[in-house]
Amino acid sequence: MGIFKPPKKPEITKTNFGRMKSDLSKLKGKNQFLSPLLLVFLMVVIIASLGIGRYPVSFEETSFILFSRSFGQAVDPEDHKRVVIEIVRLPRIILVVLVGMGLAMSGAAMQGVFRNPLVGPEVAGVSAGACFGGALSIILGWNAAGIVIMAFLFGFSALAAAFVISRLSSRSGILGLILAGVIISSFFSALSGFLQYAADPENKLPSLIYWLMGSFAGASYERIVIMSGIMIISGCGLLGLGWRINILSLGENDARAIGVNTERLRWTVVSLVALIVAGQVAVCGGIGWVGLVVPHLARMIVGPEHSRLLPVSGLLGGIYLLLMDDLARTISPSEIPIGILTSMVGTPLFIFLFLKIQKKGWNSD
Repeated sequence: MGIFKPPKKPEITKTNFGRMKSDLSKLKGKNQFLSPLLLVFLMVVIIASLGIGRYPVSFEETSFILFSRSFGQAVDPEDHKRVVIEIVRLPRIILVVLVGMGLAMSGAAMQGVFRNPLVGPEVAGVSAGACFGGALSIILGWNAAGIVIMAFLFGFSALAAAFVISRLSSRSGILGLILAGVIISSFFSALSGFLQYAADPENKLPSLIYWLMGSFAGASYERIVIMSGIMIISGCGLLGLGWRINILSLGENDARAIGVNTERLRWTVVSLVALIVAGQVAVCGGIGWVGLVVPHLARMIVGPEHSRLLPVSGLLGGIYLLLMDDLARTISPSEIPIGILTSMVGTPLFIFLFLKIQKKGWNSD
């Protein structure tokens, strides 16, 4: 346990306190009123997405259906447009938005506490561990609650193992964590591959493979309840830690100088992120790149101040994943697994954003 013991608390002086105040003031972002505009845009995209599909519904008709009936009123089965909107598409779109918001906020928080734009749930091993835990639950025939628990346990264990390996290795700092995360991700990916090999090829294997590629085809209001509960706990927790993440992003010594327990903060954020990823894996399978790409875009728009970066990342994540899901269910006669699309679109977009950020520094305004 000695590797987790924090160094001696640095002494705070007027000089370094003044410098910290100056550094924190530089984090003040731009476009401070962007969040309400993004929220309005997200609502517009949601209404437009409800009308997209094999049974198209106009924007005006969709809006009327959503806002013209009393809460709790039963849907007339003869009203086909209302059935398509409220029973088929609405739960899927709500779930997509919740997942996109959670993954984007997770990526932004991890990049802040580890002070590196290359860190995300995928790179640090959380996603691979959670996918293995969820796949194991499916093989065992567990329900959604069991999948969430197993995904959380293995996702958290994967990131904890990566963190321990990075501390024990000769590679210090964030590079050691990234390399350890790659190792752990490969290990859990191999375990997931073994589960596919051992699964019943007729009853378990097809659903397992499709689930690992990611899909919202099985969206339901029960899954919305699961993801909503997780987002209330973890999402609000991350938002509440925004100012502490700001301080930690300036450097560990400065954070400790004003009394921030950096180890506890990191593990708190890691736990909240692992819970979000576990919920995402449980309700829709493996989806990558959202937690890496979207925070970069949000940081370019509003800057690195996390009290604004986290909500903007969440809103952009919901919009981004919803647009990806619209493509997944419309560009081909059969639905494309959304995990494939997010990887195909996210990889070149991440390269573009990363190269652009490197020219001016990822922490700049």
